[in-house]
Amino acid sequence: MPAYWISHVTVSDEEAYGRYARLATEAITKHGGRFLARGGRHIQMEGRDRPRNVVVEFPSLEAAEACYRSPEYQAALEHAREASERELVLVEGAAP
Repeated sequence: MPAYWISHVTVSDEEAYGRYARLATEAITKHGGRFLARGGRHIQMEGRDRPRNVVVEFPSLEAAEACYRSPEYQAALEHAREASERELVLVEGAAP
């Protein structure tokens, strides 16, 4: 069953976050992730507005978690820690 990586981000350092984005993209695609939304227009209906919203589809919840915990993604994340405020949730898709 597919799973979704959903992140909401406010970037404070574009240069450092750009390094994160390049490295994270490599890690995500290596683990079977496929970007469905990345930045783009959005309408905040409830909760805190974050200007950057990302949705990635993975083959499974396990694949999404393995990506997050991978050395490649953790190395990328070092660039985002001081360059952004973010929330990230991994969600298993609904059964057909």
